[in-house]
Amino acid sequence: MFEHLVSFKFKEKLSASKEKELLDALYSLPSQIPGIVQLTAGNNETSETGNIQGYTLGLRVTFTDKQALLDYGPHPAHQSFVSLLDGILDNVIVIDYPIV
Repeated sequence: MFEHLVSFKFKEKLSASKEKELLDALYSLPSQIPGIVQLTAGNNETSETGNIQGYTLGLRVTFTDKQALLDYGPHPAHQSFVSLLDGILDNVIVIDYPIV
């Protein structure tokens, strides 16, 4: 299996409706993209406020294998989610690693 971690930093605080739109879009991905074993996402609620650095949304996706992860990037459902970030995303951190 392969793990995909993403932290999102937005240009400004998102409205509740925009947060819901993004989370709904993320949670719809497993039913549309083959190879997703599990997906979790949510707003950053850490008490380690000195370590947030502006990253307010987290995503974790577990894939069956590396090929499923590679197929995920260009998949139309994923690209539809990416389009929701146009103009609002300041930065993103991505970490992918095999689960051993």
